[in-house]
Amino acid sequence: MPLPYEEKLTEIAKQIKKGVKPQRVTARTFIGWFGAQRRYPNTVSMIRYGLKKYNLVTKPDFDSVYIDSLISLQSAPPEAYKDGQPTVTDLNADPTYRIGKLASANRRPISVKPDALLSEATTLMLAHDYSQLPVMTTERDVKGVISWTSIGSRLALGIQCEHVCDCMVPAHEVSAETYLFAAIDDIVRHQYALIRDSENLITGIVTTTDLGLQFRQLGEPFLILGEIENYLRRMIQDKYTIDELKEICAPSDEGRDIQGVSDLTFGEYLRLLEKPERWNKLGLSISREPFIKQLDEIRQIRNDVMHFDPDGISEQDMETLRRFVRLMQELANMGVI
Repeated sequence: MPLPYEEKLTEIAKQIKKGVKPQRVTARTFIGWFGAQRRYPNTVSMIRYGLKKYNLVTKPDFDSVYIDSLISLQSAPPEAYKDGQPTVTDLNADPTYRIGKLASANRRPISVKPDALLSEATTLMLAHDYSQLPVMTTERDVKGVISWTSIGSRLALGIQCEHVCDCMVPAHEVSAETYLFAAIDDIVRHQYALIRDSENLITGIVTTTDLGLQFRQLGEPFLILGEIENYLRRMIQDKYTIDELKEICAPSDEGRDIQGVSDLTFGEYLRLLEKPERWNKLGLSISREPFIKQLDEIRQIRNDVMHFDPDGISEQDMETLRRFVRLMQELANMGVI
């Protein structure tokens, strides 16, 4: 029985052969055909080989765009595959985290025309809680930006502002291909940046608020995992001998120097605590089996986080981390660890 992606790609290959242009889909939908939710390196590699089987490529590349951007499938050019192998792999693909991968960089902004009444612009800004609006005549032609600052400064000087053009200032733009961290200073300085893609379209607007939310998404899992690991070390500290800690090391790591709990891996915490006789040494009155089950879930999430997928982990996994760290915090507050 063919896999879901095989049925999809077979049909698309047939359409292309007949000269029919296949319907575009989001990168998220596309990787879903392969049973994936995130673009981890092994997933990307598997998808590339799946495309090779049908001599197809995606435009733009499914791994380089925002996950909800639209992509199309096309016949592969001669340079896409060499000696039966994809020329782009997870090893030589561009690893740069570009600003165009942010969600806000891919939400087409609401805009106003230069001759619009100022009251129309301020109503839109109030309704959507925007600090600025791009002033545009087409999806490519930006005339400027209107903001609460530009409005307020002119009114403070007694300048009459009836139309948007009366309070408009030059717009600040950034290419979607810009390295995210190279764009931060400019975005902070201007409070925003309009994002222009490779087709010269304005695809979104990134504000300082968006940056804050993005760094929370990227940083929160790392911080919570670090907190969980510190709690685990505190829980285990002084409960086991060095010989007992060495016993749970993988056979391949037999020669590794173990001087304390800080030398253990996350998987070794799990192996240490999963046996009832070792668990009992902790003197905790909580049930071992659900704790170990949750700890194993944390281990799997940790492996995903350490692959650093720019799409971030799922909200379900994020809530699992938050729930487990709350448990550890409660145990600490009660003084049992």
